[in-house]
Amino acid sequence: MTVHLVTSSDDVRVALHHLAPGPASSPLLIAHATGFNAPAYRPLAEALADRFDVWGVDVRGHGLTPPAAGDVDWNRYGDDTLAAAAWLSEQAPDATALVGFGHSMGGTAMLMAADRRPDIFRALALYEPIVFDPAEATADRPNPLADGAVRRRREFPSARAAIENFASKPPMRSFDPEALRGYVTGGTTPVDPSDPEGPVRLSCSPELESATFRNSLGHGTWNRLPAIATPTVVIGGAPEGVNAGPAMIAPTIAERLASGTYELHPELDHFGPFTHPGKTAAIVSASVPR
Repeated sequence: MTVHLVTSSDDVRVALHHLAPGPASSPLLIAHATGFNAPAYRPLAEALADRFDVWGVDVRGHGLTPPAAGDVDWNRYGDDTLAAAAWLSEQAPDATALVGFGHSMGGTAMLMAADRRPDIFRALALYEPIVFDPAEATADRPNPLADGAVRRRREFPSARAAIENFASKPPMRSFDPEALRGYVTGGTTPVDPSDPEGPVRLSCSPELESATFRNSLGHGTWNRLPAIATPTVVIGGAPEGVNAGPAMIAPTIAERLASGTYELHPELDHFGPFTHPGKTAAIVSASVPR
């Protein structure tokens, strides 16, 4: 799999993966959820490759892209996504052809990129983006995702051991096996570079993942939604369960966008792109006009 490096803000070199070759005239960029990485979306990308040339970005602190100094700021994830989109758009035969797919945090990063460069995407398909009304936030609001992430195990005896560990626990035990494999192989590095078969460490540290969850209300995208004119389909799964928040807010995000529509798919949950990559790909393909 080809990986290009593009320069983003703070001189961060962002990894851009060519996930699944398809028609060069129809590039599609995937932006990942918190704690994940582009290779985790390879099954989704392969299911889209009959129509799109599919790429995926690792934002800073995830996958192959190193973290930057300073506090975690979701706007910098938007910088990284825009840098990848700009490079990809420049390579396409038609500079107006680019489509964006964003999952969770990646959906927010796509909205930020479209807000800053209204010409960069011809369409967006966003799976439960994280854009909450800041007026509803309180300083003492519980954040179980942030609390859980900081306790995450960071090292494993081998990549195989990491796969076996995640495959035994929810929600990852329901993932497509290749999505899980991509999450591990794309999201870990050898503790000792001279021993690639030995212990591995998560590329996205528990502290960075926790800080990303904790800072999810302060990026300002909610107030910018009415100004984003890119045709956008907001996809939502069942608005229930542990990760119900993003599904519950998805209809309102679509309503606030200048050109947004909402699609409910109650058979899916927040991890639909990993548990049902083929189904998700069909939804995305049908939502984007030819």
